[in-house]
Amino acid sequence: MKLLASFLIACSPALSQGADPGPQPKTTAADLAQGERTYGSECSFCHGPKGEGAVGPALAVPRIRRAPTDAALFQVIREGIAGTQMPPSALGTAQLWQLVAYVRALGHVEQSKATGDARRGEQVYQGKGGCARCHTLGGHGGAIGPDLSDVGARLDRDFIRASLVTPEASVPRDFILVRVVTKNGQRLTGVRVNEDSFSIQIRDLSNQFHSYWKTDLTELVKEPNRSPMPSYSKTLTPGELDDLIAYLESLQGN
Repeated sequence: MKLLASFLIACSPALSQGADPGPQPKTTAADLAQGERTYGSECSFCHGPKGEGAVGPALAVPRIRRAPTDAALFQVIREGIAGTQMPPSALGTAQLWQLVAYVRALGHVEQSKATGDARRGEQVYQGKGGCARCHTLGGHGGAIGPDLSDVGARLDRDFIRASLVTPEASVPRDFILVRVVTKNGQRLTGVRVNEDSFSIQIRDLSNQFHSYWKTDLTELVKEPNRSPMPSYSKTLTPGELDDLIAYLESLQGN
């Protein structure tokens, strides 16, 4: 019996997972303040300091696609999302409700007004912007930069604009720029695809894939604060930039 009791105690978090959290408590100013602190320590790295989006989707939106209700948001935070980088949370019920309240408050933050035309923006994306050379959209395009198929669901309008104007201000951690020099004098600059203790795989700026043993390199430099993406502040007119932003914002994935 003692062994059975110990087993049940050890498994109690797993057994309680998915349990009804009970009624949502009334939110106070203190709850919102605590929710903000929890968000800063637990969520801001992936979702942005103000919910603008980063690795994870933007949360400063009126409606979160995967969590249209507070109860659904509570469940997503607690259980995580299988097959994604969203892990389950170890926070208690009270802290989870405080976090839910704060995330919902982010959705009421006023954003800049959209002024562009998404149809013209698609033409900029495919043409003058040259975006398809580096980014994948619907399974087509390059792989130097992040897949943009659902960028409108992940990032808010202001963050998209900032990424286009000052791309080096927020370089995705999965797309670090590297420079290598081999023992036979070959020089290559590209985006790191994978790396372990013995080898590194790189996709160069023409979308070609390369793999090196580190023992064959005389130089390996990682530049996490550099981006191969140019600033569009001078490449595009203000109108074209607005149109491109409107088009990217319209990309919501499946």
